[in-house]
Amino acid sequence: MTTRAMSIETIVASLLMLFCVALRIADPAAVARLRTSAFDSFVQALPRVADSTFPVRVVAIDEASLAAIGQWPWPRTRLAELARTLANAGARSVTFDIMLVEPDRLSPGELAHSLGSDESLRPLMSELAKLPSNDTRLAAAFGGAPVILGVVGDASGLRDIGKSPASFSFAGDDPLRFVPAFEAGITNLAELSRAATGIGAVNWLPTEDQIVRRAPLLVSIAGQLYPSLALETLRVAETQSTIFVKSSGGSGVSAFGQSTGIESLRVGSAIVPTDAQGEMWLRPAPSDPRRTISAHRILDGSFDRADISGRYIMIGATAAGLLDLRATALSPSVPGVEIHAQALEQILAADYLLRPAYATGLEIIFIVLFGGWVAWLIGRSGALRAAIVGASAIVAVIAVSWFAYARAGLLFDPVYPALSLAVLYLGTSLTTYVRSEADRARIRSAFSHYLAPSLVADLVRNHDKLKLGGETRTVTLLFADVRGFSRISERMAAEDLIRFVNRLFTPLTETILRNGGTIDKFMGDAVMAFWNAPTDDPDHARKACRTALQMLDDVAQLNADLMAEAETLGAVHEPIRIGIGINTGACVVGNVGSPERFDYSVLGDVVNVAARFEEATKTAGADIIIGEATAVAVAEFDIQDAGTVTLRSKDRPEKIFALLGDESSVRICKIAREPINQRGSDIPSE
Repeated sequence: MTTRAMSIETIVASLLMLFCVALRIADPAAVARLRTSAFDSFVQALPRVADSTFPVRVVAIDEASLAAIGQWPWPRTRLAELARTLANAGARSVTFDIMLVEPDRLSPGELAHSLGSDESLRPLMSELAKLPSNDTRLAAAFGGAPVILGVVGDASGLRDIGKSPASFSFAGDDPLRFVPAFEAGITNLAELSRAATGIGAVNWLPTEDQIVRRAPLLVSIAGQLYPSLALETLRVAETQSTIFVKSSGGSGVSAFGQSTGIESLRVGSAIVPTDAQGEMWLRPAPSDPRRTISAHRILDGSFDRADISGRYIMIGATAAGLLDLRATALSPSVPGVEIHAQALEQILAADYLLRPAYATGLEIIFIVLFGGWVAWLIGRSGALRAAIVGASAIVAVIAVSWFAYARAGLLFDPVYPALSLAVLYLGTSLTTYVRSEADRARIRSAFSHYLAPSLVADLVRNHDKLKLGGETRTVTLLFADVRGFSRISERMAAEDLIRFVNRLFTPLTETILRNGGTIDKFMGDAVMAFWNAPTDDPDHARKACRTALQMLDDVAQLNADLMAEAETLGAVHEPIRIGIGINTGACVVGNVGSPERFDYSVLGDVVNVAARFEEATKTAGADIIIGEATAVAVAEFDIQDAGTVTLRSKDRPEKIFALLGDESSVRICKIAREPINQRGSDIPSE
């Protein structure tokens, strides 16, 4: 690649990187949607697992309740009965996700007013006017009960809606600077609000696609700070008076002098991490009917008190006709009251999601570092290696993002960094694509005749493993040799002998490759293979031994086929036998030969010893002989001590073992075997 070409690629890569970083900093809606879609996918793949006891229960104004009690809105006396029954049943808190803004039109005074000016009804109207209103009765039912009502931030509302019953303590910057703000608000009837123990905001802030992903735990309404309905429910149920807010500049919050927003909220012992605006990322659990109790069952007394006692109760509309439905990452249609309930469940379970303040910075650093690395590799090493690094980086960022979500509840965007890396790669790799493909083809061609397909694929991905020269590796060697091959070859013509050898070695070769072995060479009637090179295989000794056992099965099947063919022809079949030697140890592995022509092979004394073990099968009375190092590695296999043998050209005797079966054979009750033939303490070499 010329200097000019490299300079052009550098310019292209730099421009693309600047574009990707600038776009991320600008964060237009399309980029934000990619990020939130990724987070939705995480939530869908691994939603929150709800507490099976469902500490938060929804008392639902559902279709069954409307059919049993009547159309909505119900008389406030019904709601009073509902609140009183729940409190008497031991509810820890009773939260109304219902706005009671206007007086009850079914109150006695309202009914009297509706009767008009008929003089004959004046006595009745006078008596009705003396009766307490339904709203007064509802306020009385709230008295002494842990009731929480709602407030809505809305520009069409009033600017004077009173102060929140909750008090706030700040550490750091004033949270009013950061939380969602509304100029005015809508609240319940004054006497109901005065009777309630807590007031919480019911506002949701869906994104452009109208999916609720975050719950604002604090909002500003007409300049007053209000907790969310879920947070206020927790405060009241835990009998806490104060909500503690930690913001930038507070103790333990490092903001480097910047006003970065809210970090966390605390109610009692519950510490809730939030984003800078005081919003909590929702991690919903799947909807479950066990979370919901129909309101009519509370009113007619058919409910189980155990479902209420000690639990947080939220009352709200779930009937589709009442139009209080929202979309979440898990479902396109969820009642608003259930989202409040799930937010409270999430706080109680301390199962939080958090997008750290440093997340954007880390994602930009990833784009710069790995994008620059990929662009440099394209100019230095070609598109293939850059593609491997880029793909690995993309897999890594996805895996890290998923791991951070699944294990720590942290939200990192895997999509935009991955797309940026892909754009950088595609934009700078077109000129090297053909050469990279040629390199891949060369590697496949060089090794497809020697290695298992999986090993070839690994070398294609990591061709730096092809080293000129060698490296020291611990490998397991296998030598297999046909017994009495000279007698067999004497009885066959040359063409028949070639067909016979090919027929024999075809299944043996397939068995070696299927078990991840590398065939070094064929030597007439023998084959040599090894494991743990060129790619790492920590199970190399076991695979070699399993291969040897399967090779005996292959020979047995071939003998059965040849015998059947001989019987058909009226001939006599002499069974084929093979001996196999296996040894494990350190060898030099690499390319042996010259730059023009070389073989990938292994060298070392371990190779010679493995060949001698194969020879020892002739005198040891076993088909497979393995060395001591191999025996240690496959100790769970069915092996039998075969004594020692003084190998040809060796002075030191070697301890040998007969391999009789794999680990499954050991678990079977063994029939007594004839001992391995041992001629004295040493078995002389041939």
